[in-house]
Parts: sequence; C-alpha cells; structure tokens
Amino acid sequence: MTQTPDFSGRLALVTGASRGIGYFLAKQLAATGAHVIAVARTVGGLEELDDEIKSAGGQATLVPLDLTDMEGIDRLGGAIHDRWGKLDILYANAAILGVISPIGHVEAKTFEKVMSVNVTATWRLIRSVDPLLRLSDAGRAIVVSSNAAHSARAFWAPYAASKAAVETMTRSWAEETKSLPLRVNIADPGATRTAMRAQAVPGENPQTLPHPSETAAKLLRLASPDFTETGVIYQAKLDRLVRYQQPQ
Repeated sequence: MTQTPDFSGRLALVTGASRGIGYFLAKQLAATGAHVIAVARTVGGLEELDDEIKSAGGQATLVPLDLTDMEGIDRLGGAIHDRWGKLDILYANAAILGVISPIGHVEAKTFEKVMSVNVTATWRLIRSVDPLLRLSDAGRAIVVSSNAAHSARAFWAPYAASKAAVETMTRSWAEETKSLPLRVNIADPGATRTAMRAQAVPGENPQTLPHPSETAAKLLRLASPDFTETGVIYQAKLDRLVRYQQPQ
C-alpha cells in the first residue's frame, strides 16, 4: 500500500464534498495537512465535514454552492485568487446520475440537468481555476469519471455520455498543459458504497462494495506533488490505482 502523501501547506478544492467520495477526499486531504475548500449544495453535510476536520486539527473553508450556478463557479475562482493567490489541488468530483432508463424515455429536463452538472459545470470549474493551478509549484487536477464512459451500457446513456465528454475535455486540458508543472488526470473510483451507486443499482448489497473512505484513500495519491503522470485515466482497484487506458 502506497504511503499517504503529505499535503502540508497545500490548498485543495473538492466539489461534491458533503457526502460520499468527496466527503472523504476532503477529510483525508485535511488530515494530511491541506487547507480544504469544500464545495457542495448541502449545507448540513458541509458543516458535519467541517466539524470532523476541525476536531482532528485540520482546516477547511466551506462553500455552499449549487454547480448549476455557473456565475457562482466563476466567482469561486476569483475569491480563491483574492484570498490565497493560487490553488494546488482540484478534485472535480461532483456529479449526478440522472435516471437509468431507455434513452427514448429520458425527459429533456433530466438529460439537460445531467449535462449541466456533469459537463458544463466541470468545464466552468476548469476555466475558473486553471489560472490558479498554473500558479502552483505543483498543481494537480483530478477529474472524477466512471467506467460508464467506456462501456456504453444499455439504459445509462445520459450519464455515460456526460462522463465520456468530461474525459475527452480533461484529456485535452492535459495536452494543453503538459509542458507546465500542472498535472491533469482522470480517476474512475469504481463501484463504491455511495448514494449514487444505490440509486443506479438498487438490488445490490452495499456491504460487498468498498466504503467511500477506502476509495478516497486510493485517489489521494493523484494529488501528490511527486505524481508526474498527466492525461491518464486511473481506476481504483483493491488497494491500488491501475492505469487502464493510454490516451491516443
């Protein structure tokens, strides 16, 4: 098992931080020395996270924000610049499933919301913080995806399409920045015991899946200053990360 990185003095932004993998990414980053900017819609979940981080001696700044508020995402980048002048780590983790349904039965408003939250908001977030990550001595951006982007399984069309778009966009960003200290990668956490997974596969026994804290621990290494790969898709497997697709 890889040693947990030391993030002392690093500034990390985590979206979807009020529950699931994002919650434990934020908690573990703070536990290893990072100041965490925790972004989510759910204020109660953010406050619980803040209590846990502070009780363990860590630091966090809470940002209650619905990622459909595109102007709010723009303001977030400006606020980070004004207060800290840079950003070291981004975990673009927030996403929604939409519905599991035949594509012809998906309502327009559902499809549009999945694309808005999963694709447009991710692009807006990248645009907002890319200049800040470039100011870091070792900027690290991790965009969370899913194997659904490659499997094209029946009934998953909106979510799968959104993740395929996010992966392509992220790989383009990695190409644009490969000559810089900034490293940009994609993380597929795999099946994890989260509310989204329960929504997607309601008949599954959640106890057979890794806890989100375990998955978060695997993804933590991608933010380390000594992690030098860029433009790569990694999948969480057992106790390690596996590089499973070489971008073309």
